[in-house]
Order: sequence, then structure tokens, then C-alpha cells
Amino acid sequence: MIRKWGYLLLAASIAIGSVTACSSSDSGNTAASGEGGQTAQAASRLDTIKQRGKLVCGVEGTIPGFSFVDSSGQYSGLDVDICRAVAAAIFETSEDIDSKIEYRNLDSSARFPAVQNGEVDMLSRNTTWTSSRDAAGGNGLEFAPTTFFDGQGLLTSKDSGIQSIEDMDGKSVCVETGTTTELNLATRAQEAGITVNEVKFQDSNAGFAAFAEGRCEVITSDRSQLAAKRTGLPNPENYVLLDDVLSKEPLGPVTVNNDSRMFDVVKWVTYGLIQAEEFGITQANVQQKTQDPSPDVQNFLGTQGDLGTQLGLPKNFMVNVIAAVGNYGEVYERNMGSGTELKLDRGLNNLWSNGGLMYSPPFR
Repeated sequence: MIRKWGYLLLAASIAIGSVTACSSSDSGNTAASGEGGQTAQAASRLDTIKQRGKLVCGVEGTIPGFSFVDSSGQYSGLDVDICRAVAAAIFETSEDIDSKIEYRNLDSSARFPAVQNGEVDMLSRNTTWTSSRDAAGGNGLEFAPTTFFDGQGLLTSKDSGIQSIEDMDGKSVCVETGTTTELNLATRAQEAGITVNEVKFQDSNAGFAAFAEGRCEVITSDRSQLAAKRTGLPNPENYVLLDDVLSKEPLGPVTVNNDSRMFDVVKWVTYGLIQAEEFGITQANVQQKTQDPSPDVQNFLGTQGDLGTQLGLPKNFMVNVIAAVGNYGEVYERNMGSGTELKLDRGLNNLWSNGGLMYSPPFR
């Protein structure tokens, strides 16, 4: 009997060892042990970008303050600066950073397929984070930290007599199709007990052109986008942004699902912009701050520790990022703050310590 139990225990040990071996070798996207006990990393879009020597970043291209390309082909905007920040981190430079980026203008219906099929490496295109877009059974995307907290609004002419959504019964409303804006409009109209006539467009430029021509009495989009686009309308002072806020619109960069290495880079570069502002590190003083005696600042800027190399980046990746675009506050002010035509109050986009929602986990 004892001998029989010995054979059974030996067989069980062999079976467990076999299962463990299979689990280690068939782990899919998880890391496997390599020579010298080091960890071999799964292939990632990050490797493709480094080999190509360029980051392909999907943007909108027509929204002042977020992403806008001028007549000379120069891109600007908060979303564009996020692309620049990621490129600066990956390519270890802050010089001539646009030479390391290929911008792709994408309309609302093309943006998600472009990420999913690899046409772009990431999306930085005033895109709202929602459950269905994030879920594996939905669009299957990964949303990095929110770079702009917004809400959907309504823009109309001062002569329309419309003061709130309740006044819009039977009115025509321009809306971009394939967006949360379209869905929110239908929901809020139903809740208000009104019927609106939706005039749908594939991209925002066409919608605003129709609105300017009087083909619709109201146009709806993110409030920040409405404020930005109003500056390009004939006689912008003749239009009013209503007080109604129809939704929550957390906007931020997007990567493909199941690529944690690429996602982690975009995520921590974005958080780094926020943390830099909290530390008081700016484009002007970043080199000086590398001598700061604070252990937290030294970790953050890579003077000590290996936070950067853990991400597949140089230790001082945040030095390059800040040198390229500044901290989050500088990015905001440059693109939509008090010195711009938009003059958008930071509000929810202030640091958490100033009453806003911008908050970074610790760099430790």
C-alpha cells in the first residue's frame, strides 16, 4: 500500500510539473524567462515605432486648441502636444520633435479602425472615454489618462431665441455622426420631451459650415470644441454657447487593446505632464531641476532609479518630454488659456490641489 501511494505521489508530481511547464511556455502576451534570468518582453507597437523611427499619431486637425493644421502645414493644439510628448519620450530628444511624428487627420468614423488595424500608433483626437469603447467586447481600445475634462454643449445664434434645450422642440440640430455627441443629443431630447431634427455630418468642418449657412439652428459638440470653432465663424460675437451641459466628456489619448508596453508609455508620459506641473518643473527650468535634492524629483527626472527603463524608455524620459512641450499647465495655457483666442478657464482641468481633477499617481 505504501509503495502504491509512493507511485501515485510521483505521478502527481510529474503531472503538476508538466502543467507548470506548459503554463510558462504558452503564456501568450505575458513575459517569459530568458537567459540570465532576465525577462523577455512581448512584441509591442513600441518596438515598431522605434524601428520605424517615427510615431504615427491620429489627430482631428481642424479644431483650434486641440489639433489644428495651418496653411503652412504646421500642427498645434493640446492633442498635438500629447503626440509630441510621447515622441520625445520614445526617441530620447526634444529637438525638432515634429520630424519624429507623422500626423494623420481622422474623422470620427475612421479614428477607431485606424487604431485597431495599426494605421496609427495612437490616437490623440478629442475622444471621449466610455465603457463600450474601452471594453474588449466593444471597440477594444485602451484609454490613457484624461487630458481634458469637458461636457457636451449647444451653440446657437443670439437671434434664434433659444435659451435652453427645452426651447429646441422641432428645431434642426447639426451633429457629427458616429460620436457620443449624437447619442447624448437623442437621450437628452427624449428626457426633455422634445423632438429635434438631426442634420448629420461625417466631420466637424462640414457641420460648422452648414451651421454658418443656416442649415441648422443649433450645433452640438463638446463645449470646448464649440468655443474653438466659434472663433472661425463669421461674426462670432453673434453666437452664444448655452448654459446646458448635456454630458460628461473625458477626453484623452487612445492605444490599441492588449499592448501593455505601448499603453504604459502613453499613460505615464501623460501622467508625467501633470506631475511636472505639481513639482513646478517647467520647460525653462527642467535642466536645472535635475540637480534638485528631492528624492521624488530625482526619481521623476531619472537622476536616480530606473523608472524609465522599466517602461522601455531612457531613465530621463521626462526631461525630454518637458523640454519638448513643458508641463500640463504650460500645454493648456499655450493652446487654450488666457493668452489664446479661446480663453478657456481651466476649471476641472486644474490640478487636484487647485480644485480640479488633474491628479497623477506617484512616480515611485
